Amino acid sequence: MTRRSPYVITLSPADRAVLEERSRAYTASFAAVVRSKIVLLAADGEANVRIAARLDVHVGVVSMWRKRFHELPP
Repeated sequence: MTRRSPYVITLSPADRAVLEERSRAYTASFAAVVRSKIVLLAADGEANVRIAARLDVHVGVVSMWRKRFHELPP
């Protein structure tokens, strides 16, 4: 059983729109696309382990970006 992340992501409609646009951008770097998808999936309530498996990245990467986004100033 996996534990829930203490970093809950809540997105405003404007933030979600920007992240969705970045996640579909063909001209963006692969890393930027993956980061956007991580935050979007985290905001949808997915667990870090499931996000990592879905995006084929290490769970530590998901945890790091979830935490970084959570700590951004409003």
